[in-house]
Amino acid sequence: MLRRGRASLAFSFLAQGVAFALLVTRIPAIQDRYGVSDALLPVFLAAVPILAGVGSIATGRLVKRVPPSRVLRRSQPVVLLALLGVGAGEHMAGLAVALAAFGLAVGALDASMNMLGVSLQRAYGRSIMLSFHAAYSLGGIVGASLAWAGAHWELALWVSYLPVVLVLLPAALVGSRWYVDRGGEQSPVEEAAAEGGGATAGLKWLLPLCLVMTVAYIGDSTVSNWSAKYLQDVLGSSEQLATVPYNVYMVTTLLGRALGDVSVRRFGAVAVVRAGALVAAAGFAVVAGAPGAWVGMLGFTLLGIGLCVLVPGTFAAAGRRAFESGHPGASDAAVARLNVFNYVGFLIGSPLVGALGDAWSYRGAMLVPMVLVLVTLVYARSFAAQPDRYGGGHERPHTADVGRGSNGL
Repeated sequence: MLRRGRASLAFSFLAQGVAFALLVTRIPAIQDRYGVSDALLPVFLAAVPILAGVGSIATGRLVKRVPPSRVLRRSQPVVLLALLGVGAGEHMAGLAVALAAFGLAVGALDASMNMLGVSLQRAYGRSIMLSFHAAYSLGGIVGASLAWAGAHWELALWVSYLPVVLVLLPAALVGSRWYVDRGGEQSPVEEAAAEGGGATAGLKWLLPLCLVMTVAYIGDSTVSNWSAKYLQDVLGSSEQLATVPYNVYMVTTLLGRALGDVSVRRFGAVAVVRAGALVAAAGFAVVAGAPGAWVGMLGFTLLGIGLCVLVPGTFAAAGRRAFESGHPGASDAAVARLNVFNYVGFLIGSPLVGALGDAWSYRGAMLVPMVLVLVTLVYARSFAAQPDRYGGGHERPHTADVGRGSNGL
């Protein structure tokens, strides 16, 4: 049951990566189709993560009454159909409705997927969270490649989106039969208090992890929104070469996450997070000081290797620590709250770098996310397991980053 649950959830992560990449990489085509002005475009772009935050908060409340698997089963089709609505609409009002549906459903989807990922990791008794996010990265690469093909062949948006939806939607619905809630179990404390509330109590410890999540997405949005412009305008690359850094970043993110679970089991979550923060900071430093385009691409490569471990590691740490707190449903509540801060980071990152670049310099602007990502080092201990569960300062190989499960309380 757990293997099928893991495979079906991994497919959901992949499908979400495909859908999100198809949306964000075709923004110029969407703007042209609907005649969205440059002044109005930022409003539409900001509305999606804001509504996603609303959807994540609502999911945190909803899963007190229904299992996360049911939320995921309902929200993923909405995301895919909303994507098709963006491609098939004709009027600005239709675009607004489709993007609103996409944003709200993405928030519910992201929160519920990570809830299920955290609970499955606890059931497995070892780190598997990074593998789910590796599937998301693979989906992003597939989606970006499909978007490139659509743009290259000058296909209408709905022509690009329809085959993807026709493949992913039924596959996701079939796979949803094997989702596993709470890893198939609850702790004795959760069982006893399931009717008594308290799932959101005592989550002050979550604040450092929320900060790390925000910083990680500030870094990620900096790469996704500014890498091409930086390489072309600051480092003097060709337009064609300027498209390479983000693809390199996505590939190294995929590779880093594919290998990340093994690293967590071997060295512990704290060491992996610290190493990721240092590598990411080095990447920003290389980008800021790069004398030319090829050195700049080396910096973006380092960013992919470093940043890739922070987000899944943060979700895993939040779920584990919430489970250890003994509050019923605290793990789901913690994941839902934490998920909001990925949208906060996304909203902050791109405008921050743009404003600093215009007012100061884009080289100098790259130093700001570098400093911010180093803040992760201060809070790295938040990723550690409780000292009464593990010895020697590191997680045991078969319980890395997850706690012991219901028998360990």
